[in-house]
Amino acid sequence: MGVDAGAVPPGGRRWLGFGRARGAGREAVSGLAAGRRIAAGLREGLAGPGVPGAVRGLRRLLDADAVALGGLTGALVWSGRPDRPDVADELAERAMQGDTRAADGALVAVPVHARAELAGVLVVAGPVSGAAVREAALWVGEALERARLEASAQVAEQAELRALRAEISPHFVYNSLTAIASFVSSDPERARDLMLDFAAYTRHSLARHGDHATVAGEFQAIEAYLALARAVLGERLRVQLRIAPEVLPVALPYLALQPLVENAVRHGVELPGGSGLVQVTGEADGTECVITVEDDGPGMDPDYAAAVLAGRGTPGRLGLVNVDRRLRTVYGAGYGLVLETAPGAGTRVVVRLPRFQPGVVAS
Repeated sequence: MGVDAGAVPPGGRRWLGFGRARGAGREAVSGLAAGRRIAAGLREGLAGPGVPGAVRGLRRLLDADAVALGGLTGALVWSGRPDRPDVADELAERAMQGDTRAADGALVAVPVHARAELAGVLVVAGPVSGAAVREAALWVGEALERARLEASAQVAEQAELRALRAEISPHFVYNSLTAIASFVSSDPERARDLMLDFAAYTRHSLARHGDHATVAGEFQAIEAYLALARAVLGERLRVQLRIAPEVLPVALPYLALQPLVENAVRHGVELPGGSGLVQVTGEADGTECVITVEDDGPGMDPDYAAAVLAGRGTPGRLGLVNVDRRLRTVYGAGYGLVLETAPGAGTRVVVRLPRFQPGVVAS
Protein backbone atom coordinates (compact mmCIF):
# COMPACT_ATOMS: atom_id res chain seq x y z
CA MET A 1 0.00 0.00 0.00
CA GLY A 2 1.37 3.36 -0.94
CA VAL A 3 2.05 6.06 1.62
CA ASP A 4 1.29 9.76 0.97
CA ALA A 5 4.46 11.71 1.79
CA GLY A 6 2.34 14.61 2.98
CA ALA A 7 0.15 12.58 5.29
CA VAL A 8 0.41 12.84 9.03
CA PRO A 9 1.52 9.50 10.52
CA PRO A 10 -0.83 8.03 13.14
CA GLY A 11 0.00 9.57 16.47
CA GLY A 12 2.60 11.81 14.84
CA ARG A 13 2.76 15.56 14.18
CA ARG A 14 3.95 17.38 11.15
CA TRP A 15 5.54 20.79 11.97
CA LEU A 16 7.57 21.41 8.83
CA GLY A 17 5.20 23.92 7.24
CA PHE A 18 4.70 25.74 10.54
CA GLY A 19 8.45 25.87 11.07
CA ARG A 20 8.99 27.45 7.67
CA ALA A 21 6.28 30.05 8.40
CA ARG A 22 7.89 30.92 11.69
CA GLY A 23 11.28 31.22 10.03
CA ALA A 24 9.89 33.44 7.28
CA GLY A 25 8.17 35.57 9.92
CA ARG A 26 11.41 36.06 11.81
CA GLU A 27 13.18 37.06 8.59
CA ALA A 28 10.42 39.55 7.79
CA VAL A 29 10.62 41.11 11.25
CA SER A 30 14.41 41.29 10.98
CA GLY A 31 14.16 42.96 7.56
CA LEU A 32 11.60 45.49 8.78
CA ALA A 33 13.75 46.32 11.81
CA ALA A 34 16.80 46.76 9.58
CA GLY A 35 14.82 49.08 7.31
CA ARG A 36 13.71 51.16 10.27
CA ARG A 37 17.32 51.53 11.47
CA ILE A 38 18.51 52.47 7.98
CA ALA A 39 15.79 55.14 7.70
CA ALA A 40 16.72 56.50 11.14
CA GLY A 41 20.36 56.75 10.07
CA LEU A 42 19.35 58.81 7.03
CA ARG A 43 17.18 61.23 8.99
CA GLU A 44 19.76 64.01 8.64
CA GLY A 45 20.52 63.31 4.99
CA LEU A 46 23.46 61.73 3.19
CA ALA A 47 25.93 63.98 5.03
CA GLY A 48 24.53 63.27 8.49
CA PRO A 49 26.18 61.37 11.34
CA GLY A 50 23.88 58.36 10.95
CA VAL A 51 25.05 57.46 7.43
CA PRO A 52 27.78 54.97 8.50
CA GLY A 53 25.22 52.97 10.47
CA ALA A 54 22.78 53.09 7.55
CA VAL A 55 25.47 51.82 5.17
CA ARG A 56 26.31 48.93 7.50
CA GLY A 57 22.62 48.04 7.63
CA LEU A 58 22.36 48.09 3.83
CA ARG A 59 25.41 45.85 3.50
CA ARG A 60 23.95 43.26 5.86
CA LEU A 61 20.56 43.46 4.19
CA LEU A 62 22.02 42.95 0.70
CA ASP A 63 24.63 40.44 1.89
CA ALA A 64 27.15 42.40 -0.18
CA ASP A 65 30.94 42.50 -0.01
CA ALA A 66 30.86 46.29 0.34
CA VAL A 67 28.29 49.10 0.15
CA ALA A 68 28.72 52.87 -0.07
CA LEU A 69 26.46 55.90 -0.02
CA GLY A 70 27.39 59.37 -1.17
CA GLY A 71 25.70 62.72 -1.57
CA LEU A 72 26.08 65.18 -4.41
CA THR A 73 29.29 66.40 -2.81
CA GLY A 74 31.88 64.79 -0.56
CA ALA A 75 33.41 61.33 -0.37
CA LEU A 76 31.59 58.01 -0.37
CA VAL A 77 30.87 56.44 3.02
CA TRP A 78 31.77 52.74 2.89
CA SER A 79 30.97 49.63 4.84
CA GLY A 80 33.55 47.09 3.75
CA ARG A 81 36.07 47.87 1.01
CA PRO A 82 35.78 47.04 -2.68
CA ASP A 83 38.66 45.34 -4.47
CA ARG A 84 39.00 48.32 -6.80
CA PRO A 85 38.23 51.54 -4.87
CA ASP A 86 39.29 53.80 -7.75
CA VAL A 87 36.88 52.05 -10.13
CA ALA A 88 34.10 52.35 -7.54
CA ASP A 89 34.71 56.10 -7.26
CA GLU A 90 34.66 56.43 -11.04
CA LEU A 91 31.39 54.49 -11.31
CA ALA A 92 29.78 56.66 -8.63
CA GLU A 93 30.79 59.80 -10.51
CA ARG A 94 29.44 58.41 -13.80
CA ALA A 95 26.16 57.36 -12.19
CA MET A 96 25.56 60.85 -10.78
CA GLN A 97 26.70 62.77 -13.86
CA GLY A 98 24.59 60.67 -16.21
CA ASP A 99 21.80 60.03 -13.67
CA THR A 100 21.87 56.38 -14.72
CA ARG A 101 23.22 52.99 -13.63
CA ALA A 102 26.95 52.36 -14.10
CA ALA A 103 28.57 48.94 -13.67
CA ASP A 104 31.90 47.16 -14.04
CA GLY A 105 31.89 43.46 -13.20
CA ALA A 106 30.70 42.94 -9.63
CA LEU A 107 30.69 46.71 -8.98
CA VAL A 108 27.51 48.68 -9.64
CA ALA A 109 26.53 52.29 -8.90
CA VAL A 110 22.95 53.58 -9.12
CA PRO A 111 21.66 57.11 -8.57
CA VAL A 112 19.42 57.83 -5.57
CA HIS A 113 16.44 60.14 -6.04
CA ALA A 114 14.36 62.01 -3.48
CA ARG A 115 11.22 63.82 -4.69
CA ALA A 116 12.22 62.99 -8.26
CA GLU A 117 15.50 64.88 -7.81
CA LEU A 118 19.00 63.41 -7.81
CA ALA A 119 20.13 63.21 -4.18
CA GLY A 120 23.19 60.93 -4.26
CA VAL A 121 24.48 57.52 -5.25
CA LEU A 122 24.49 53.94 -3.96
CA VAL A 123 27.48 51.71 -4.77
CA VAL A 124 27.37 47.94 -4.22
CA ALA A 125 30.21 45.44 -4.59
CA GLY A 126 29.63 41.70 -4.72
CA PRO A 127 27.21 39.11 -6.13
CA VAL A 128 24.01 41.12 -5.56
CA SER A 129 21.17 41.06 -8.10
CA GLY A 130 20.39 44.19 -10.05
CA ALA A 131 16.79 44.13 -8.77
CA ALA A 132 18.01 44.13 -5.15
CA VAL A 133 20.31 47.08 -5.81
CA ARG A 134 17.49 49.05 -7.45
CA GLU A 135 15.14 48.34 -4.54
CA ALA A 136 17.82 49.43 -2.07
CA ALA A 137 18.29 52.71 -3.97
CA LEU A 138 14.52 53.30 -3.94
CA TRP A 139 14.44 52.52 -0.21
CA VAL A 140 17.18 55.05 0.50
CA GLY A 141 15.43 57.68 -1.65
CA GLU A 142 12.13 57.20 0.18
CA ALA A 143 13.90 57.49 3.55
CA LEU A 144 15.46 60.77 2.41
CA GLU A 145 12.05 62.04 1.27
CA ARG A 146 10.53 61.27 4.66
CA ALA A 147 13.40 63.03 6.39
CA ARG A 148 12.91 66.12 4.24
CA LEU A 149 9.17 66.13 4.94
CA GLU A 150 9.81 65.92 8.69
CA ALA A 151 12.29 68.79 8.48
CA SER A 152 9.82 70.84 6.42
CA ALA A 153 7.09 70.22 8.99
CA GLN A 154 9.36 71.46 11.77
CA VAL A 155 10.25 74.57 9.78
CA ALA A 156 6.56 75.21 9.08
CA GLU A 157 5.69 74.85 12.76
CA GLN A 158 8.39 77.35 13.75
CA ALA A 159 7.13 79.72 11.04
CA GLU A 160 3.62 79.48 12.46
CA LEU A 161 4.96 80.34 15.91
CA ARG A 162 6.73 83.35 14.46
CA ALA A 163 3.49 84.36 12.76
CA LEU A 164 1.63 84.16 16.07
CA ARG A 165 4.22 86.38 17.74
CA ALA A 166 4.00 88.83 14.85
CA GLU A 167 0.24 89.10 15.34
CA ILE A 168 0.67 91.33 18.40
CA SER A 169 -1.29 94.40 17.37
CA PRO A 170 0.71 97.65 17.37
CA HIS A 171 -2.63 99.37 17.96
CA PHE A 172 -3.16 97.33 21.15
CA VAL A 173 0.40 98.06 22.33
CA TYR A 174 -0.07 101.80 21.73
CA ASN A 175 -3.44 101.84 23.54
CA SER A 176 -2.01 99.85 26.45
CA LEU A 177 0.90 102.24 26.93
CA THR A 178 -1.47 105.21 26.63
CA ALA A 179 -3.74 103.74 29.31
CA ILE A 180 -0.75 103.10 31.59
CA ALA A 181 0.43 106.67 31.09
CA SER A 182 -3.03 107.99 32.01
CA PHE A 183 -2.76 106.36 35.47
CA VAL A 184 0.78 107.52 36.27
CA SER A 185 -0.44 110.66 38.08
CA SER A 186 -3.94 109.70 39.17
CA ASP A 187 -3.26 106.10 40.28
CA PRO A 188 0.47 105.31 40.37
CA GLU A 189 -0.09 101.89 41.96
CA ARG A 190 -2.37 100.78 39.13
CA ALA A 191 0.05 102.18 36.56
CA ARG A 192 2.80 100.07 38.13
CA ASP A 193 0.65 96.93 38.10
CA LEU A 194 -0.32 97.50 34.49
CA MET A 195 3.30 97.99 33.49
CA LEU A 196 4.13 94.64 35.09
CA ASP A 197 1.22 93.09 33.18
CA PHE A 198 2.52 94.63 29.97
CA ALA A 199 5.99 93.20 30.63
CA ALA A 200 4.54 89.74 31.34
CA TYR A 201 2.38 89.86 28.21
CA THR A 202 5.17 90.89 25.86
CA ARG A 203 7.68 88.49 27.47
CA HIS A 204 5.38 85.52 26.95
CA SER A 205 4.45 86.57 23.41
CA LEU A 206 7.85 87.58 22.07
CA ALA A 207 10.51 85.75 24.04
CA ARG A 208 12.01 82.52 22.73
CA HIS A 209 10.37 79.48 24.34
CA GLY A 210 10.41 75.75 23.95
CA ASP A 211 7.73 73.93 22.01
CA HIS A 212 5.39 73.48 24.96
CA ALA A 213 4.10 75.39 27.99
CA THR A 214 1.70 74.56 30.82
CA VAL A 215 -1.92 75.60 31.10
CA ALA A 216 -0.86 77.61 34.16
CA GLY A 217 1.76 79.50 32.15
CA GLU A 218 -0.68 80.23 29.33
CA PHE A 219 -3.30 81.48 31.81
CA GLN A 220 -0.79 83.84 33.45
CA ALA A 221 -0.21 85.46 30.05
CA ILE A 222 -3.97 85.56 29.42
CA GLU A 223 -4.58 87.32 32.75
CA ALA A 224 -1.91 89.91 31.91
CA TYR A 225 -3.44 90.52 28.50
CA LEU A 226 -6.98 90.87 29.89
CA ALA A 227 -5.80 93.31 32.57
CA LEU A 228 -4.39 95.53 29.82
CA ALA A 229 -7.50 95.10 27.68
CA ARG A 230 -9.72 96.18 30.61
CA ALA A 231 -7.54 99.24 31.16
CA VAL A 232 -8.04 100.17 27.48
CA LEU A 233 -11.72 99.24 27.06
CA GLY A 234 -12.94 100.07 30.55
CA GLU A 235 -16.49 98.93 31.34
CA ARG A 236 -17.00 97.74 27.78
CA LEU A 237 -15.12 94.55 28.63
CA ARG A 238 -16.25 92.10 31.29
CA VAL A 239 -14.20 89.01 32.05
CA GLN A 240 -14.79 85.67 33.77
CA LEU A 241 -11.94 83.19 34.32
CA ARG A 242 -12.47 79.73 35.81
CA ILE A 243 -9.73 77.14 35.79
CA ALA A 244 -9.72 73.83 37.67
CA PRO A 245 -6.49 73.24 39.64
CA GLU A 246 -6.02 69.72 38.24
CA VAL A 247 -5.46 70.99 34.69
CA LEU A 248 -2.92 73.70 35.58
CA PRO A 249 0.12 71.41 35.06
CA VAL A 250 -1.16 70.02 31.72
CA ALA A 251 1.39 70.59 28.94
CA LEU A 252 0.23 72.00 25.61
CA PRO A 253 1.76 73.74 22.59
CA TYR A 254 3.17 77.16 23.41
CA LEU A 255 0.82 80.05 22.50
CA ALA A 256 -2.16 77.71 22.06
CA LEU A 257 -4.61 79.68 24.25
CA GLN A 258 -3.59 83.34 24.28
CA PRO A 259 -4.46 83.93 20.56
CA LEU A 260 -7.95 82.54 21.19
CA VAL A 261 -8.58 85.05 23.98
CA GLU A 262 -7.16 87.92 21.94
CA ASN A 263 -9.44 86.90 19.07
CA ALA A 264 -12.48 86.95 21.40
CA VAL A 265 -11.66 90.46 22.60
CA ARG A 266 -10.74 91.79 19.16
CA HIS A 267 -13.73 90.42 17.25
CA GLY A 268 -16.27 90.05 20.05
CA VAL A 269 -15.82 93.22 22.13
CA GLU A 270 -13.32 95.66 20.63
CA LEU A 271 -15.37 96.48 17.53
CA PRO A 272 -16.59 100.12 17.34
CA GLY A 273 -19.50 100.50 19.73
CA GLY A 274 -19.09 96.96 20.96
CA SER A 275 -19.08 95.64 24.50
CA GLY A 276 -19.49 92.27 26.06
CA LEU A 277 -18.36 89.38 28.19
CA VAL A 278 -15.37 87.11 27.58
CA GLN A 279 -15.36 83.82 29.49
CA VAL A 280 -12.40 81.45 29.72
CA THR A 281 -12.80 78.09 31.46
CA GLY A 282 -10.60 75.06 31.90
CA GLU A 283 -11.63 71.72 33.39
CA ALA A 284 -10.77 68.04 33.39
CA ASP A 285 -12.98 65.58 31.53
CA GLY A 286 -11.64 62.13 32.34
CA THR A 287 -8.23 61.79 30.67
CA GLU A 288 -8.73 65.00 28.70
CA CYS A 289 -8.49 68.72 29.40
CA VAL A 290 -11.22 70.93 27.97
CA ILE A 291 -10.67 74.68 27.62
CA THR A 292 -13.31 77.03 26.24
CA VAL A 293 -13.05 80.67 25.21
CA GLU A 294 -16.42 82.33 24.71
CA ASP A 295 -17.66 85.82 23.87
CA ASP A 296 -21.19 87.20 23.47
CA GLY A 297 -20.27 89.38 20.51
CA PRO A 298 -21.75 89.45 16.99
CA GLY A 299 -20.69 85.90 16.12
CA MET A 300 -20.37 84.75 12.51
CA ASP A 301 -21.89 82.48 9.93
CA PRO A 302 -20.97 78.80 10.59
CA ASP A 303 -19.84 78.37 6.96
CA TYR A 304 -17.51 81.32 7.36
CA ALA A 305 -16.20 79.82 10.62
CA ALA A 306 -15.37 76.62 8.74
CA ALA A 307 -13.58 78.70 6.10
CA VAL A 308 -11.57 80.44 8.84
CA LEU A 309 -10.26 77.11 10.18
CA ALA A 310 -9.48 76.03 6.62
CA GLY A 311 -7.27 79.11 6.23
CA ARG A 312 -9.64 81.01 3.93
CA GLY A 313 -10.78 83.63 6.42
CA THR A 314 -9.59 87.18 7.01
CA PRO A 315 -5.91 87.72 7.87
CA GLY A 316 -6.94 88.94 11.34
CA ARG A 317 -7.93 85.41 12.30
CA LEU A 318 -4.57 83.84 11.40
CA GLY A 319 -4.09 82.89 15.06
CA LEU A 320 -7.06 80.50 15.00
CA VAL A 321 -5.70 78.71 11.93
CA ASN A 322 -2.21 78.34 13.36
CA VAL A 323 -3.44 77.07 16.72
CA ASP A 324 -5.73 74.53 15.05
CA ARG A 325 -2.94 73.19 12.82
CA ARG A 326 -0.45 72.95 15.65
CA LEU A 327 -2.90 71.07 17.89
CA ARG A 328 -3.59 68.57 15.10
CA THR A 329 0.13 68.15 14.45
CA VAL A 330 0.88 67.40 18.10
CA TYR A 331 -2.19 65.32 19.07
CA GLY A 332 -3.51 63.95 15.78
CA ALA A 333 -6.37 64.67 13.40
CA GLY A 334 -8.98 63.92 16.08
CA TYR A 335 -8.01 67.06 17.99
CA GLY A 336 -7.99 70.75 17.11
CA LEU A 337 -10.33 73.68 17.55
CA VAL A 338 -14.13 73.48 17.49
CA LEU A 339 -15.95 76.74 16.70
CA GLU A 340 -19.57 77.10 17.81
CA THR A 341 -21.08 80.30 16.45
CA ALA A 342 -23.96 81.92 14.60
CA PRO A 343 -24.80 85.50 13.61
CA GLY A 344 -25.84 87.41 16.74
CA ALA A 345 -25.09 84.43 19.01
CA GLY A 346 -21.47 85.06 19.96
CA THR A 347 -18.58 82.64 19.44
CA ARG A 348 -17.41 79.70 21.50
CA VAL A 349 -14.02 78.07 20.83
CA VAL A 350 -13.42 74.67 22.40
CA VAL A 351 -9.97 73.15 22.86
CA ARG A 352 -9.89 69.48 23.87
CA LEU A 353 -6.52 67.81 24.44
CA PRO A 354 -5.07 64.85 26.38
CA ARG A 355 -3.99 65.60 29.93
CA PHE A 356 -0.96 63.36 29.33
CA GLN A 357 0.65 62.92 25.91
CA PRO A 358 4.03 61.18 25.35
CA GLY A 359 6.63 63.69 24.19
CA VAL A 360 4.59 66.75 25.18
CA VAL A 361 6.51 68.20 28.11
CA ALA A 362 6.60 71.84 29.14
CA SER A 363 10.01 73.52 28.99
